[in-house]
Amino acid sequence: MGKLISSILIANRGEIALRVIRACKEMKIKSIALYSDEDLRSKHVKSADEAYYLGPPAPTKSYLNIDRIIEIAVGAGAEAIHPGYGFLSENETFAAKCEENRIIFIGPTSEAMALTGDKMKCKEIMKKAEVPTIPGSDDILEEVDKAVEIAEEAGYPVLLKSAYGGGGRGIRFANDEKKLREEFEMAAAESRAAFGKSGLYVEKFLQGIRHIEFQLARDSSGNGRHLFERECSIQRRHQKLIEFSPSSVVDKKTRSKIGEIAVRAAESVDYLNAGTAEFLRDEKGNFYFIEVNSRLQVEHPVTELVTGIDLVKLQIKIACGEEIPFKQDDLNLNGSAIECRINAEDPFHDFVPSVGLVPDCNLPYGPGVRVDTYLYPGCSVSGYYDSLVAKLITWGQDFNEARVRMSNALDEFLIEGINTTIPLYRTIMNEKNFIEGKISTDYLEKYDMLNVMQTELKAKQMKEADSAIASALLFSEYMKGQYSTGNSSKDLSLSNWVRTGNQKNGI
Repeated sequence: MGKLISSILIANRGEIALRVIRACKEMKIKSIALYSDEDLRSKHVKSADEAYYLGPPAPTKSYLNIDRIIEIAVGAGAEAIHPGYGFLSENETFAAKCEENRIIFIGPTSEAMALTGDKMKCKEIMKKAEVPTIPGSDDILEEVDKAVEIAEEAGYPVLLKSAYGGGGRGIRFANDEKKLREEFEMAAAESRAAFGKSGLYVEKFLQGIRHIEFQLARDSSGNGRHLFERECSIQRRHQKLIEFSPSSVVDKKTRSKIGEIAVRAAESVDYLNAGTAEFLRDEKGNFYFIEVNSRLQVEHPVTELVTGIDLVKLQIKIACGEEIPFKQDDLNLNGSAIECRINAEDPFHDFVPSVGLVPDCNLPYGPGVRVDTYLYPGCSVSGYYDSLVAKLITWGQDFNEARVRMSNALDEFLIEGINTTIPLYRTIMNEKNFIEGKISTDYLEKYDMLNVMQTELKAKQMKEADSAIASALLFSEYMKGQYSTGNSSKDLSLSNWVRTGNQKNGI
């Protein structure tokens, strides 16, 4: 058993920084926060034991500034760094810099991260480990002619993808050679802008696919575990919106089989700590490995609710050299959990970012309801960073109970001053195909969910307007009746229960 870390610097912001800080508090570990000019009044700054100034709001000058973060960590005496997700969480250079400065990086080694980050190299390793992969290129492509050649071998339609990152950036669809040639430079430019490199690869586009990922954990003694699957098929432009566990198309036998493949994938790259193996499932039920995400996922609370395991605490313990304290057979899938990513975007106007002051907010609560957020009344949502402002997670004995709780919680969730994706999720939670599990990565487009959302909102507004008119008319008739019977103005200002009480007490 390793020695517990005494201090952790969180190289991130927002809700994930708060999530790590809470784990630190429970483990009696000193938490060290970072902040840019934009985050001076942010909740994670106030919640941490210590906080240090990074720099200007731009990520390159703050949360992506490796040298500055390492400088602060060394000066603050931080024993470890937790990168959260996004920013530098999958940057092998950052992990290597931590290692050089004898700071524990709470994540995989820089070598493993380099392998998982290089999708072509990772694909080659997976093939050797007999992990099923999608037909397509085996090497990074810089020339469009080579991409055309590979696409013809794999068969159209195909996807062009950045070889250096994820998050839906650098991905383009092509159903013929002409479209492929048109999209190639666009995909390369997006990859260059997002990841600093333009290399692409070609992948056969699978029809009617579902995106299913397996949560992984592996310690320095070589013990690997999977913590079951998460369904991530509700997406927009390859960005996940809603995740849940278990998946309706993964039975016990399949879960065991694909879970073992996921663990084998982690072993093949000597992966350490928490990570995620991502798969695509086609209409015939075949699973294809796509990548390993070498970090804690945004949707990790879903797994926490169905397994009862605190993944951040587990990360810290593994980083300290401890072995995973449970065997695969010890894990049980308990109930069902759903997560909605609440983004500061306007779903009625092509998801344009929405920023500014949040004068008030009301967070839902109750049995089986969890909210991870940095919002508070009077806070500001910045345009410099990711649009995610909150994660709403609900748990139930089964999917339907979790879904109903989510629907009710979304109704209770109030965020003033900005637009969010909450209206879209309200619509989805009560949509027939979602309820019946008839989903795929093109769910929003297939069922025209944006139009359904707008239609429902208009109907709701008309109903509310009719109710308001009816209430006004009833009140008007009531007032007429009160005056005609000669009731006093004093009585008119009182509710019925107050008036009754007054009469009983002789007032």
